[in-house]
Amino acid sequence: MASFVPTSPDTLEDQRLYTRARLTEVACLDCLAKVGVKKNSEHHTSIQWNDEARRQCPEFSRMDQRPEGRPVHVGCPRLVDSIETAAREGLIPIGAEDGY
Repeated sequence: MASFVPTSPDTLEDQRLYTRARLTEVACLDCLAKVGVKKNSEHHTSIQWNDEARRQCPEFSRMDQRPEGRPVHVGCPRLVDSIETAAREGLIPIGAEDGY
């Protein structure tokens, strides 16, 4: 449960910009799970997963079956490769705009 729930219109807009602005939909070239991706630099990538993509990703399903669960900060290597391919092909804009 969230300890802070924003209610101010300015705070809600900041939250939307930080989590959703400039997201480009990228599909995994393996399982076709679709996520939102933003690259603020060549080395910084934000990935927004949704419930459907998490269910569709076989790598996450395998990790979820581990007795200790899926490590929170471990991503799907197949999706990472798909994002890097999309970036190389110019399908994902690189660089922040207006701080986002």
